[in-house]
Amino acid sequence: MFENPVEYIRTQLSKMFTLGEIRVFTTLILKEVSNLSFSDIIACKFKDLSDNEKQNIISIVKRLLNNEPIQYILGKTEFYGLEFKVSPAVLIPRPETEELIEWILLETKKINPHILDIGTGSGCIAIALAKKMQYATVDAWDISESALEIARQNAITNNVSVEFSNVDVLKSLSVRKYFDIIVSNPPYIKESEKEKMEKNVLDYEPHEALFVANNDALIFYNRITDIAKENLNENGVLYFEINRANGVEIVQMLKRKGLMNIELKKDISGNNRMIRAMKV
Repeated sequence: MFENPVEYIRTQLSKMFTLGEIRVFTTLILKEVSNLSFSDIIACKFKDLSDNEKQNIISIVKRLLNNEPIQYILGKTEFYGLEFKVSPAVLIPRPETEELIEWILLETKKINPHILDIGTGSGCIAIALAKKMQYATVDAWDISESALEIARQNAITNNVSVEFSNVDVLKSLSVRKYFDIIVSNPPYIKESEKEKMEKNVLDYEPHEALFVANNDALIFYNRITDIAKENLNENGVLYFEINRANGVEIVQMLKRKGLMNIELKKDISGNNRMIRAMKV
């Protein structure tokens, strides 16, 4: 058994992770295992760990060395300043999606918009918008009941009201609601791109939320755009998170389908990541 947990974590992880990653992992692990605050960890108030706490650290480190994401190991993550439960039933929320949230909040002038999040997963988009737009009405759809259960728990944790529904958007729908905003971060990675992906994503995150067939990469964008044409109110807005390789193609598709005021927006890393379009 080790004496210094910081030294143990750094030594064990040094061959697989950068120093910056190890620092983040160390803080998260010690906070989880010892229930200390960030300031207590900085002040090194973790020297008297019990054998059980040390064993928990060893277990977490072993899982990290097996490429398991820290978010799944801890069962939670932070997104847009909120805490979300996560499991292998849902994708881990990404910082790029926070930029999509920011764009929607910046552009939305209506005080009480009706919002639909398609492919909600953990509920991160729907819940963040419900939290930041106090008077919004928010619906969220997903094909996975396991994902929806996680999303419902996250809505309770964050004290927001979201109407979650099990919906397969690729099937025929009869939707009797109309929305001011429809947003989606659908599956968009081609099967052919699997070989380029990190093992911690490929081995643990749900493939049905990630991948599409090589010969129909825009299947969800096409279908969701058709839903938006039918179920957006006049001057309603559609927002997508996208594969950076498909930005121009999606813009052209939106134009063909008659949407207006289309903008392709880059993320903080300079990649085409988001698209907005309007029904007029």
